Amino acid sequence: MSKDPNLSWRRSSRCGSSACVEVAITSDAVYVRKSQDPGGPRLCLAARDWRVFVEGLRAGAFGPDQA
Repeated sequence: MSKDPNLSWRRSSRCGSSACVEVAITSDAVYVRKSQDPGGPRLCLAARDWRVFVEGLRAGAFGPDQA
């Protein structure tokens, strides 16, 4: 995956430390990286898959009781 320098990374407003994930959103994909390793590996998800993931988070689908 290319390391696009034009990606605009942002961190959750709920992040209270540097140990968080950051996301960069483009028109067709969402990139995720570890904030402590910005030059490291990135996860790339199709925008539609990111929406499904976020909807699942909001619905509690990934809570501790869902393991």
